[in-house]
Amino acid sequence: MSDILLTQYSGRIVGPIARILGYIMEGIFVLLDKIGIPNIGLSIILFTIVIYLLLMPLTIRQQKFSKLSVRMNPELQAIQAKYKGKNDNESMMAMNMETKAVYAKYGVSPSGSCVQLLIQMPILFALYRVIYNMPAYVSKIKEAFFPLVDNLIAQTGSSDFIQTFSQARMYARQFTDPSFTGGVTSYVQNTFIDVLNKASTAEWLSIKDKFPSLSADVDHTLSMLNQYNNFLGLNIGNSPSYVMKEAIASRSFLLLIAALSIPVLSAVTQWINVKLMPQQETEQTNRNANDQQNAMMQSMKTMNMMMPIMSAIFCYTLPSGMGLYWIAGSVVRSIQQVVINKHIDKMDLDEVIKKNEEKAKKKMEKAGVKAQQMAAYANMNTKNVSGIPKAQSRPSMTQEEREEAVRKSTEYYNKNAKPGSMMSKANMVKQYNEKNNK
Repeated sequence: MSDILLTQYSGRIVGPIARILGYIMEGIFVLLDKIGIPNIGLSIILFTIVIYLLLMPLTIRQQKFSKLSVRMNPELQAIQAKYKGKNDNESMMAMNMETKAVYAKYGVSPSGSCVQLLIQMPILFALYRVIYNMPAYVSKIKEAFFPLVDNLIAQTGSSDFIQTFSQARMYARQFTDPSFTGGVTSYVQNTFIDVLNKASTAEWLSIKDKFPSLSADVDHTLSMLNQYNNFLGLNIGNSPSYVMKEAIASRSFLLLIAALSIPVLSAVTQWINVKLMPQQETEQTNRNANDQQNAMMQSMKTMNMMMPIMSAIFCYTLPSGMGLYWIAGSVVRSIQQVVINKHIDKMDLDEVIKKNEEKAKKKMEKAGVKAQQMAAYANMNTKNVSGIPKAQSRPSMTQEEREEAVRKSTEYYNKNAKPGSMMSKANMVKQYNEKNNK
């Protein structure tokens, strides 16, 4: 049997992740095969559950961030209002420090939610790659295509014939690749399998019409694939749109219901999932939010409304296996969300904030910043700071004068501290307070 690497996704980031997830999928399928139920649909459901359980710590952190953001946003908005219209260097520095102090108080990072999403996104894309091209990652499924593939390759005109299949255009580059035109056996085999894996029932039957000598091989392969793909009477290798055409042609009411069930269930479960997500925008938050935040909230609301509709459209056109994954993912996320919501609702946010404040204080003290210095910095009014050279105080300054003013300002801030450090900024506040208290 030839190597299967060529049909795997080879992206630099998603590719390696997909290979790791492929090992998990193959392990699940092999386990089901050992107990006598080698089924792709069941494998997808179990695979989805395993992956989302592995992602649960990131999900909890993300939802915790959302809950804390509801409490934190009014304070951030108050800081923004305090320094509105103040564009001088000292005011901007003070606003940044006060903002950092608030984030430290709540124990979250400004990019915390984004980082968690960035971690999850490649995993979810890799998940899609594995499910969409199962033979590339599960050798047992790939074996079902033999000996048909070898015998089909040996037929004159077979390459041109399978390029007429509806999904063959996805692999157009592979048919013109030197490895294919040069007759590299493993590459040619994998290209044929890629196309056949996406072929509809009608296209499979057309192989028998075009090459009658392969009828037995086609029947054998279809029998194996139907066993693997049959989930509750539905072939998950076919798209609901294709199944609907078959249902209309055969006037089968049950087949019509089966075709519509995947996209409908996908939209419903996605809608439930969106409703269970924590809502960050409260009435008070909306009242205090600036135009940019309101626009962002409105965009998020619109996206949440569109997601169920988009999932139904995608699941109608893609193979039912992808729709099954989408439904399973929404169900798992909904259950996770209920559990996480209960867990977070039981949390004493005031106690969490208190612990975060203590951690932030210890971290600052370890870095050489005393708590009273940070408190002074957070509460200072930079508008009236005097005695500190300002580079922008004279619009008519020459370039040399501005550079000298910046140098003196930097020296003033950095006394007994590393230039640019938190300590140097705190020293500026301390010196300002000492001067005003004289």
